[in-house]
Amino acid sequence: MDPLAKLIIIALLSYLLGSIPTAWIISKKFFGFDIRERGSGNVGSTNTFRLLGWKWGIIVQIVDILKGVVAVLVLPYLFGSGITFPSNTWFQDITIVKMIAGVFAVIGHIFPVSIGFRGGKGINTTAGMLIGIAPIDFAIALFFFILAVIFSGYISLGSIISAIILPSSLVFRYNILHAHIPGYDYVVYFFIGITVLLIFQHRKNIIRILKGTENRFPKLQLIKCNCRKI
Repeated sequence: MDPLAKLIIIALLSYLLGSIPTAWIISKKFFGFDIRERGSGNVGSTNTFRLLGWKWGIIVQIVDILKGVVAVLVLPYLFGSGITFPSNTWFQDITIVKMIAGVFAVIGHIFPVSIGFRGGKGINTTAGMLIGIAPIDFAIALFFFILAVIFSGYISLGSIISAIILPSSLVFRYNILHAHIPGYDYVVYFFIGITVLLIFQHRKNIIRILKGTENRFPKLQLIKCNCRKI
């Protein structure tokens, strides 16, 4: 099969995989309403936790993460053999294919064709993608996400901070610690693009945080701080 055709198949399957609207399916099948019409209107785990409870929230979170994992770790190896890019090693080639698959899975989650292109913010699917591409940097970003939530109770703030930490971790490890990161020249710009996308997706949350009107999860705020409005 032609390499371009293989790449198109990977991108298409990744998009369709990302388009599976987990929270919407659960809300419609088990609760009889469209989750986009309640709460924050977001088709993601945070809104599911708030509206449907922690058990369903965890299910949504796991499935949405798996969408990114499968797109990155399964589809490129099923259809990616023979796809090459100029002046790259095989490892960098497969890394680029993984990034393309991951991006299309995230786009599918944000703009799912199955429910009229009104999806979620892509955090969990992005997390799944990063587990497959950069597990160390994902773990570092996850650590800061947990810290932010523990101190603030804001899931959105944790997501924003972890999105910023992601490329920062990569740059620090490569340039300061001199870690060997295959395909760094490509991955770092890819991570920066992901950060910009996720911050853009949270632009309304940022405004609400600054105004002090963002929804907080008090039970997750294990350490109270005296920061104004946070």
